[in-house]
Amino acid sequence: MTIETPDITRAQTGIDGVSWNILGQVYVPKQSTDDSFSWHATFPVETFVPPHVHPYQDEYIFVLDGRIDLMLGGKKTSAGAGDLVRMPRGIPHAFFNNTGEPVTALFWATPAGKLQALYRRIHNMSSPAEVVAAAREYDVIFAPPVSSAA
Repeated sequence: MTIETPDITRAQTGIDGVSWNILGQVYVPKQSTDDSFSWHATFPVETFVPPHVHPYQDEYIFVLDGRIDLMLGGKKTSAGAGDLVRMPRGIPHAFFNNTGEPVTALFWATPAGKLQALYRRIHNMSSPAEVVAAAREYDVIFAPPVSSAA
C-alpha cells in the first residue's frame, strides 16, 4: 500500500527526478498513492491524446496555461487557464492542442490504478499503435480508429 507522505515536489521536478516522453508530450509525476496519482503535462503544438476511456478511474485536468480542446462524452468543448475538466470513469474523452502554443496542465486520477506503470512502460515509445496496445493492459482503453472505408 502506498500512502501520502508530507513533502514538496518542487517546480520543474518529478517524483524521484523522473519525467516521461509520451509521444512528444512531457509528463512529470508530482504525487502518487493508491488513492490518487498526479502529473504535470506539457502539450507541444499539435499534440493530442486520442479518444479513450478509464473504466476504473476518474480523471481531472486543471489547465495552467493555454487552451486544451476536448471531446468529452461525445461533445466538443475547450478549457482554458484556470479551468478544471472533470472526466468521470467510463466516459470517453480526448484532448488536443490546436492553439499554436504549448499548453501546460496538472492532471490527476483517482484511484491511482495503473497509470504510473503505464507511463513508465510507454516512455519514449515512438509508435502510437504500440502505445494503444500497451494501454489496454493498464486499464486505459482507446477507441478503435475510424475506418475511411464505406
